[in-house]
Amino acid sequence: MTAVYALIIAGGDGQRLGGVRKGDLRVGGVRQIDRVRAALGEVVKPVLVATGPAGRAIALPDHACAVPDLDAPCAGPLAGLAAAVAHLAESGVTRGLLVSAAVDSPFLPADFVPRLIAGLGAAPCAYAAWGEDFYPPNSIWRLEALQALPRDIGQAGAPPSLKALQRLLGAQKVDWADASDGDPFANINTIGDLLALQRIALN
Repeated sequence: MTAVYALIIAGGDGQRLGGVRKGDLRVGGVRQIDRVRAALGEVVKPVLVATGPAGRAIALPDHACAVPDLDAPCAGPLAGLAAAVAHLAESGVTRGLLVSAAVDSPFLPADFVPRLIAGLGAAPCAYAAWGEDFYPPNSIWRLEALQALPRDIGQAGAPPSLKALQRLLGAQKVDWADASDGDPFANINTIGDLLALQRIALN
């Protein structure tokens, strides 16, 4: 069986939330990072956590490993993915599947990982969607297709975002619209988003 590694993208500084780290926010009394880790299920341990620029700290779930961004002129989820690929390569891992998930998606579906694997087919990557809404950080990647990424992100002409990288690689869309009445990838960018998801968690 192909090994499935996992990355929680948690490097954002939560500027629109007053500088609070999103992973530490609680939805229904549970930290978002712990909710996402639980949704990932049985993946290779440790789960990688992209923490952003070096020096940032976050309380990690059990069996997790912090991975700071590389020293490159790139930030955001793409930088987190590149750092994870480099970290795995340094450990001798260059093949297999890597599932990535945004830390501010507290209601990832129970079939998140297996449905992404099934929808990947022969493609180098696939991303989660709910109808017309799509979520590049919530994706699955073939590590073989990403080995040049840590080197390339600092070069002119490199993809500037996960969306651009997925377009370049010819990513597959994996749609949950037929499986969920509500958007399972709804995320938190503002206080209003947080309050809305708190209401869902408490119902």
